[in-house]
Amino acid sequence: MAEVSFYILSSALLQERYLFACKLIEKAYRNGQFCYILTDSDEQSQLLDDLLWTFRAGSFIPHEIYTGQAPSTDKVILIGSIKAPEHSQGLLFNLSSKYPEDISKTKRILEILDNCEVTKAAARNRYRQYQQAGMSVTTHNM
Repeated sequence: MAEVSFYILSSALLQERYLFACKLIEKAYRNGQFCYILTDSDEQSQLLDDLLWTFRAGSFIPHEIYTGQAPSTDKVILIGSIKAPEHSQGLLFNLSSKYPEDISKTKRILEILDNCEVTKAAARNRYRQYQQAGMSVTTHNM
């Protein structure tokens, strides 16, 4: 059963949400964890792909956009708007507005929210779904 952590930022800026996500993704990568970043669209996936290259000078996080094809290596962060491949399901960053599908093999889910009412309303629904599924849910106000 997955553990779910909600990180609620004080800023309502979407860019701040993505920068915070990049910092957590970098931390996970440095700790040897490879993850899947779930997005709502190809455009959002591309935006995160670009940001992971540029958010911090000197930072290197191997990543690629997942389109359903096998990734070039197992040791890469994947970004996509479709269901994660099995080998990348251990750690899931949910930056989408939807409840992730088929998370039976997921160990940890990170939800990063900006302080925007639309984002928080969708997150409340996911929060309830996680609880109803019997998952442990924690909230961190940043």
